[in-house]
Amino acid sequence: MTLQTMKNEQVTIKDIAKLLGISTSTVSRALRGMPDVNPDTKQAVHELAEQLNYQPNLVALSLVKKRTKTIGVIIPSFTTYFYSKAICGIQEVALDAGYHIMVCQTNEDYKTEIKNIDILLSSRVDGFIASITRETENYDHYTQLIQRGIPLVLFNRICDLEVPKVVVDDYGGAYKATKHLIDIGCTKIAHIAGPDHLYLCRNRLRGFLDAMKDHKMKIYENLVVYSDFSIESGMQCGRELLQKSVKPDAVFAVCDTAAYGAMHVFKSKGLQIPADIAIVGYTNEPLSELTEPSLTTISQPIFKIGKTAAEMFIQMMNEGKEYIPETRILSTELIIRNSTRK
Repeated sequence: MTLQTMKNEQVTIKDIAKLLGISTSTVSRALRGMPDVNPDTKQAVHELAEQLNYQPNLVALSLVKKRTKTIGVIIPSFTTYFYSKAICGIQEVALDAGYHIMVCQTNEDYKTEIKNIDILLSSRVDGFIASITRETENYDHYTQLIQRGIPLVLFNRICDLEVPKVVVDDYGGAYKATKHLIDIGCTKIAHIAGPDHLYLCRNRLRGFLDAMKDHKMKIYENLVVYSDFSIESGMQCGRELLQKSVKPDAVFAVCDTAAYGAMHVFKSKGLQIPADIAIVGYTNEPLSELTEPSLTTISQPIFKIGKTAAEMFIQMMNEGKEYIPETRILSTELIIRNSTRK
């Protein structure tokens, strides 16, 4: 086999050793820069490796080191702005630390979430950074990871497990959003909530209710309706609210996408936003600034959420059993736009 032919093949340490007439162990030590290798031999090995475009066998290395330097990332959806932005933050930190990421989406399906974990484990990832689906109420598959000593960090959508977590101040953000609606004179404020088994949804509902109570506002229980985060469910919630005996003059939505759906329904029924009904979302997606009217919303530091999750994962890997799980809570900001400017 000629050198040119070998360039087009998967070159191994054995090939380099055969061409140089030395042992494979010498080639291995030379490539790792070990001091017990003759400098001339070391130079010859590196030059030939470069000439043949040699790439180390990462699978073989992982079997030796018991690490692949790969993080499995599980998200509900690739198409959701929040998760695509968070992945960018995760990847930036991972690459700086010499890690790669493998990303799987659950498409908001509990069974797919379990399958994704199995797929990533078979690919020998070192651990996981995950955000649970809106369907997930049983966490046995994550508990099993913890019991096996496999690192796990949860972000955004979390559950009650003793693992590192990264969230935003969902309660505080919801409180700010609701107080803003009260400050502009709204009195019949509705809330489009999310799945009530998710922590973030419960905290946003709690922030809404406490803001109403603290400001002596009447809470209309039938003006709390539930979505699944989608535009379609936001539309359904919008239709449901307009059928209530008490018509809302404002809405705080659990997320921007639910707000978009409700806005579409309100406008299709001839309501003026915000003159007839004001609305606030949550996330600050790029589209929120481009809707008509532009959407007042709660901004989350999404890129920082991803970065923080990855930093916690790397710290976990480095400290091993000495690592103590913690929950990082990042702050939010109210972005006032035309959907609440009366």
